Amino acid sequence: MKFEKVIIEKGENHVATLTLNRPESMNTFSSQMAAELNQALIELDSDSLVRVILLKGAGKAFCAGIDVNELAGKTAIEYREWIEKMEHPLVTISKLKKPVIAQLHGVAAANGMGLIAAADLVIAADNARMGLTAINVGLNCVGPVIPVSRCVGRKKALELLLYGNLIKMPEALSLGLINKIVPKDELESQALQWAEELAQKSPIAVQIAKTGFYHSEDMNYEEQFAYMNEAFARLCTTDDAKEGVTAFFERRDPVWQEK
Repeated sequence: MKFEKVIIEKGENHVATLTLNRPESMNTFSSQMAAELNQALIELDSDSLVRVILLKGAGKAFCAGIDVNELAGKTAIEYREWIEKMEHPLVTISKLKKPVIAQLHGVAAANGMGLIAAADLVIAADNARMGLTAINVGLNCVGPVIPVSRCVGRKKALELLLYGNLIKMPEALSLGLINKIVPKDELESQALQWAEELAQKSPIAVQIAKTGFYHSEDMNYEEQFAYMNEAFARLCTTDDAKEGVTAFFERRDPVWQEK
C-alpha cells in the first residue's frame, strides 16, 4: 500500500519510525490517515527487520483527535462504519506482536489521547498535554476512553471523559498514561534511544510477553497464570532462550536468531 498520510522510516537499529503526517491539521484522523495507519502497523509487524515501532506526529502536535470536517451528512450506519475505521488502529496495536512506543509532543486530544493510551509504552515531552476533549464540542470520546480506562481506572476515566480537560505530563505520569517525561528538546533523541534499547532484547521473548499480556488481560486470576505459564514454557524451548542463558553465563552479548 502506498502511504501519503503516514511516513515509515526504517533504520539499521531494528526500529521503524511511523509518523502521522497531517501537520496542517494537527494530525487529526481523516479516513485516509486512519486506514493508512492501520495498514502500516500491520505491515511493520510482519517485517522481519523491525523489532520496535516508534509512533509520532509531524508538526506541532502528536494528534488532535478526529477531523470533524468529515462529520456531517452521514446516516447512523455510516457513522458506525466511520468511527470503527477511526478506532481500528487503537485495537490493532494490541494485536501486534511487536511493541509500539508512542512519542508524545504538543497535544494528544480525543482520539489522539486514545492512541497514546493504546500504545504499549509512551515517552513524552515535559510540555505536552492530553485530554478526552470531544465533550467540549457536543460529542464524546467513548471509544478513546476504553484504552484510557485500562490505564487510569474507572473514576478518573469518567472524569476525563465527562469534563474534557487537558492534563499535563506530571499528572499523566502519576495516572499511568505515560512511562517517561523528558525535556522537549531531548524528546527525539531519548525516544529513539529508548526504542533502540528495547530492540536489543530477545525479539521472541518480547513478542511472547506482549502477546501473552494482552491475551490474558481479561482472564480470571488462575486462568491467567495457566496461560502465562504455557507461554513461558513455549519460550523456554526456543533457540534464543538457550542463547540468552548461555550468553549470560559466558558474560557476552547474545546473538539473537529469532527462532
